[in-house]
Amino acid sequence: MEKDCLIVLSGGMDSVTLLHDYRDRIAAAVTFQYGSNHNAMEARCARLNCEKLGIEWHELDLSFMSTHFHSSLLDGADAVPEGSYEDSNMRSTVVPFRNGIMLAAAAGMAESLGLKAVMLANHSGDHDIYPDCRPEFVEAMGRAISAGTYDNIELIAPYTNVSKADIARRGKELGVDYSLTYSCYKGGEKHCGKCATCIERAEALAAAGIEIEE
Repeated sequence: MEKDCLIVLSGGMDSVTLLHDYRDRIAAAVTFQYGSNHNAMEARCARLNCEKLGIEWHELDLSFMSTHFHSSLLDGADAVPEGSYEDSNMRSTVVPFRNGIMLAAAAGMAESLGLKAVMLANHSGDHDIYPDCRPEFVEAMGRAISAGTYDNIELIAPYTNVSKADIARRGKELGVDYSLTYSCYKGGEKHCGKCATCIERAEALAAAGIEIEE
């Protein structure tokens, strides 16, 4: 199978699972440094997984976002609310149009590398809180990326309507080492276990019957 894809790789559970799931098609990965609390921890995991699979890894600086955008993810660990994604305060974790900006940059990088597609690991649990993870966004952005590139770069987002628990189950089938992923919004050395992404991660791992020491 031709390696023709560039994946947006955060280093979290979902994108690392997608990396392993489509390893036969993925030629390169890009991790964006945009100033989030958890950027450094996630980037380390992204790099380690790419090294493990022999996939070319890139980092791209989007630090202007931390200067000009407002989100609790950009304002330090203490700004991140605790609780599940069902709580109204989780809206503070939205980084405005983050995926739109990242996908635009990834599309340009993919075309420059001579690749045919960009991959994104959004999933169904993101839909309520994050507008730039919803199916209508993915469809619209896919059309824009195709129309705006000479090579009609394709946007592939196979987990859009898949639950995080099912992603974890798929990762278990693939033998993904989830200890080499990071998901805490507070960005500490260990997962806090209290922020929404930690709670969602723990629930997905439990549903898949995966035990790791966090």
